[in-house]
Amino acid sequence: MKLSPGPNKTEGRPDSGAAIRLGEPARIAGEANRAGLFLVVFMRMLAGLWVIQGLLQWSAILLPPEPLFDKVSALRGAAVIFFASVNLVAGVGLWLATPWGGVIWLLGAIAQIFVALALPGFFSMLWIGADIVLIVIYFVLMWRAGHAGTAFFRQSHR
Repeated sequence: MKLSPGPNKTEGRPDSGAAIRLGEPARIAGEANRAGLFLVVFMRMLAGLWVIQGLLQWSAILLPPEPLFDKVSALRGAAVIFFASVNLVAGVGLWLATPWGGVIWLLGAIAQIFVALALPGFFSMLWIGADIVLIVIYFVLMWRAGHAGTAFFRQSHR
């Protein structure tokens, strides 16, 4: 590997082979850029939704009309605390469009599905359907962004 501090002696070639290219404009494929943009916009919309969910869970903890943990089972209390924490962390990670944000969000969304099945009434089944649809959309957008990026990579490095 070599460092290339400026214009290459081999400017006619599409790729100089340098690991780091200083002063060369970045090449971004239109389709890869568009797919990545859709993914980031989707992640930011999810982030807003998950931050709202986390704040609602925190309001159940901090502002209950009557003592929350005296009236509910330990399992329901643990679920409230779990989702209050995980939803806010996932919201921040999604807003930053980081890989760990997507992983934490998937963990929280799948946990919501399992909790809805284990604790009837904690989440509505309509919300669980929405979780499943959001997970499918997320994976489709991830696949499209990855597929467009690898297609561009193969095309530009021939």
